[in-house]
Amino acid sequence: MQDAVWFYGVISLAALLVGASKGGLPIVGVLSVPVMAQVMPPVAAAAMLLPVYIVSDVVGLWAYRKQYDRRNLIILLPAMVFGVGVGWATAHVTQEWMVTLLIGVIGLFYCATAVMKRKDAAPKPADVPRGLFWGTVTGFTSFVSHTGGPPYQMYVLPQKLEKMVFAGTSTIAFAIINMVKVVPYWALGQFNPGNLKLAALLSPVAIAGALLGYRLTAIIPEKLFFRFVEVALFLLSLKLIYGALLQ
Repeated sequence: MQDAVWFYGVISLAALLVGASKGGLPIVGVLSVPVMAQVMPPVAAAAMLLPVYIVSDVVGLWAYRKQYDRRNLIILLPAMVFGVGVGWATAHVTQEWMVTLLIGVIGLFYCATAVMKRKDAAPKPADVPRGLFWGTVTGFTSFVSHTGGPPYQMYVLPQKLEKMVFAGTSTIAFAIINMVKVVPYWALGQFNPGNLKLAALLSPVAIAGALLGYRLTAIIPEKLFFRFVEVALFLLSLKLIYGALLQ
């Protein structure tokens, strides 16, 4: 009985984090796979969470239907889809620990540059070369381990978008990529009736998390919101590096 309570409590927390990320708190969703990995293998956790991501994406798409940056989506989405394709094509040879280490290093590099950067530095434009590069890295890492957040933020955070536009652009970009990932995940045999049933049970929790995340994003002061994103990115990067080095 206690094991069942622990199991369902852990996976429900993971679903809540997924939903909150779709509501506008982008970094917390990356914690969902590590949380769920406490009760199942990480690969199975990532596959089971994908349908939960997609269900909560519907709430995020509706909430941010008028708050997003069109230029960023035009630049990033083709590159992200290409990155998913690279992840699919190399799935059998990719060492997940190496990808995890790379993501952690990217996140720490951004945090270091953010600390050293002048506070009054001008926003960087949404330029095509950087967008194509970081979009490809985002799609690849998102496919491998649902950890596309750090490379995505490496490109978007320096643009200093308005808080709700940043959240909306992130939500829409990852919602589309999650739908793209369904076919390769299915082709790799990552779905089965058991994990799809669990995903269905978790969907209401994820929807509640998305609504909560949107509400929190709307009321958190803008400076505090981006400071939260940067601190969370720093802590997550440390965790990813630590986990990769232990494997």
